[in-house]
Amino acid sequence: MMPGIPNPHAIAALVVTTAMFIAFARGRLSVEIVSLVTIAVIAVGLYFFPLPGASQTDGLTLAFAGFGHYALITICALMIMGRGLVVTGALEPAARFLEQVFKFNLQLGLLVSLVLAMLLSMAVNDTPVLVLLLPIFVTLAARGAMPASKTLIPLNAAVLIGGMATTIGTSTNILVVSIATDLGMRPLGVFDYTPIVLVAALVALPYIWLVMPRLLRDNSAGEAGVKRRFLARLTINEDSLLNGKELSEIVPRLPDDIEFHDAPAGPIRPLQRLRISGPHESLAEALRLLKGEAAPAWVLDQIKRKGQEGDEDIVVVEMAVTGDSRLINRSLPDAGIADLYGVAVIGVHRSDRRSAEKARDGESADLRFSEGDVLLVMGLPTELQFFAQADGLLVLEGMKELPRRSKAILAGAIMLGSVGTASVGLLPIAIASLGGAILMFLTGCVKFDRVGRALSATVIVLVAASIAIGRIVDESGAALFLGQLLSFGLQYLPTAGVLAAIMLFVALLTNFASNATAATVGTPIAFAIASQLGLPPEPLVLAVLFGANLCYATPMAYQTNMLIMASGSYEFRDYMRTGIPLVAIMVTTLSILLVLTYKL
Repeated sequence: MMPGIPNPHAIAALVVTTAMFIAFARGRLSVEIVSLVTIAVIAVGLYFFPLPGASQTDGLTLAFAGFGHYALITICALMIMGRGLVVTGALEPAARFLEQVFKFNLQLGLLVSLVLAMLLSMAVNDTPVLVLLLPIFVTLAARGAMPASKTLIPLNAAVLIGGMATTIGTSTNILVVSIATDLGMRPLGVFDYTPIVLVAALVALPYIWLVMPRLLRDNSAGEAGVKRRFLARLTINEDSLLNGKELSEIVPRLPDDIEFHDAPAGPIRPLQRLRISGPHESLAEALRLLKGEAAPAWVLDQIKRKGQEGDEDIVVVEMAVTGDSRLINRSLPDAGIADLYGVAVIGVHRSDRRSAEKARDGESADLRFSEGDVLLVMGLPTELQFFAQADGLLVLEGMKELPRRSKAILAGAIMLGSVGTASVGLLPIAIASLGGAILMFLTGCVKFDRVGRALSATVIVLVAASIAIGRIVDESGAALFLGQLLSFGLQYLPTAGVLAAIMLFVALLTNFASNATAATVGTPIAFAIASQLGLPPEPLVLAVLFGANLCYATPMAYQTNMLIMASGSYEFRDYMRTGIPLVAIMVTTLSILLVLTYKL
């Protein structure tokens, strides 16, 4: 029977959802503006035209509830914990391992990462898996592996496909199975439908691995340009990797853009000084690996001691010498920078080619500063600011906080504890992540004044808007109307078409409303369709479960999509460009596999 005309609220909900989708897809307005306008339209509309049985204030509560919703709190808490892992360097061992794989072959590194993500998310809830992997891939991108904007969406897709494979992979799977069991279907085991998903994953993997990265822009390309190279004088310590070895043995372990000048022959001895050059990030990594000192030991020890006593972060910043600087025509030894300001100059970028050539010829020690030279300076923020003001230096972009490695193990333990308690079902992910974020604050792994660096305003308003859209689509009856419309048209399709249509319908709800709405609306509809068409309910329920996990095409479809949005600098169209083909691949493959498995 053809469903009647939907009520005015349902029509309005569909219009607002469609308008938001078009605005996101066109990309002329920022995500924040479109999200805030969407929330405003819902709030004003429900104030003047409340839902049946609701008051005007109920409409305002619905529109703005997303800002206090547990999903938004969870995402923010996960971002904070991820920040804690980054600033303490807790993920450096895993990042270095994957970095070696990526160095051997970029495509192999990505393939290993995608398969690992799929396997992990089969046993562990997909959100914690992505939270663990996200900072690693951001770190890898900073070290010269594939750009984060080309890896995070494929990584997220792999996590979501893995989470689809078992009943414990996502909370959505559990919800669908629970509703179906209440409606009379046999309970599904953890791995009952895993083979179906694994075969579909094998079909989709080449697209995720080889095609998806090509469809994504390199959002870091605009920042790269020609990097400044800094020349440093490295003093070899007793525990340095170079001690007692020839330089050729260690060079392969260093970043590719590191260069040694006048490399000595034979084994390196303690206290020997080497001249080394490279970009800011590469030079810092080389100094860490070689365990050498690029400045007097006493000032480095003083900076570390003051940082610990004052609970301040040690930072490294680039400063340019201006025309009125005291340093002009002075050399580094006679400038007295360490004695006067308590900061350490660990590298110098020369502004003219002749100076650079002289540096390569061995005359770096007493080169005199000139206007335009850039210093790489380490210290505490207050001392660095005073140094810049007093000596006429211009602070440039490129400030880097040194990892607080003393808290790396603690940060890792907090993250593993949060992930573990959520994965085994001891605590909901919202409580586990919030508790982990609080512990990150209390232990000093993340500082209160640095929280803004972990959070993204774009993600926050987008989450709030998507929650408001999901609720209005559900409570207005728009989702129910779409389900009735779907039921009317399925009687004319073959079995594979029925399964594909159900999957696409639920995927549509998932990408524009929420997983919970898709599962709640789709599962009873699947049972009703099975009864009308004389089909077993289990494959149709699985079509709902699979469809609810096909949340690749929009950022608001799932919380992991939003987690990667800021780190990858993604736009709405990036999700559509890569996600729609993947949805088509998965729907086609899964529909055929369900028909073959259940002999329909």
